[in-house]
Amino acid sequence: MNDLLPNRHLLSSGLNKARQGMPSHSIPSDLKQSKQKKYFWLFLLTLTLLCISGTMYAAEDLSMSALTLTTNADGSQEYSVTLQILIFMTALGFIPAALIMMTSFTRIVIVLAILRQAFGLQQSPSNQVIIGLTLFMTLFIMTPVYNKIDEQAIQPYLSEQLTSIEAIDKAKVPLRAFMLEQTRVKDLGTLADMAGIESFDKATDLPMTVIIPSFIISELKTAFQIGFMLFIPFLIIDLVVASILMAMGMMMLSPMIVSLPFKLMLFVMIDGWNLVIGTIANSYGLGT
Repeated sequence: MNDLLPNRHLLSSGLNKARQGMPSHSIPSDLKQSKQKKYFWLFLLTLTLLCISGTMYAAEDLSMSALTLTTNADGSQEYSVTLQILIFMTALGFIPAALIMMTSFTRIVIVLAILRQAFGLQQSPSNQVIIGLTLFMTLFIMTPVYNKIDEQAIQPYLSEQLTSIEAIDKAKVPLRAFMLEQTRVKDLGTLADMAGIESFDKATDLPMTVIIPSFIISELKTAFQIGFMLFIPFLIIDLVVASILMAMGMMMLSPMIVSLPFKLMLFVMIDGWNLVIGTIANSYGLGT
């Protein structure tokens, strides 16, 4: 009996190895799962193709109805309303640049920034206060121009008296006149020469691509001139305070700290904010 026990163990191990070599009952289930995966991917591919084809047909229908250009009886052309909305939404991205470069925003913000630098302050008034004051001053100065644009272009367009292209041409006139009033002839001539325009009868004959950069250059120069005039009194106070501290032997004490109260007192006594804002407004011909 003891001799048979090892043979029994060998027989059982051999049966186990044979079972491992034989195909198991899990193979049909694996085949079933693979078929289900194939059907699922086939269904997903078909659904995707249907969605893409439907989108293409919808895009074709939309393009046919949206991107249309009609010719009026008088020969003028008019874009469809959907295309006008698309152009307007695209133009929204250029509104910040137009607000900064085609209005009085540039001059005002530079003057206020130089004034803060003249005080020797880095964070007061804060950037939010300066930008907010600049925006409202820009709105105040540009109100007459906006009223003309509203009267000549926006209201006639809303009442369907003008087409969109005609309204844009009408709106350019007051804005162009405002920029040309603040633009130096030398700057216009320089940009016109760079653009290859040898001669022109009137400044209004120049394209907006020449007028806008000329206006920006003139605004920067005017802003620096006003800032220079504001900086001189505070610079004199700094020099006087620094000389007094040197004479008293207080070389370790910062003149900026000592002169700051005197600058603030001087600015408040002369009603500085009223003078600065009034000077900026008068530079655009308001209040004269």
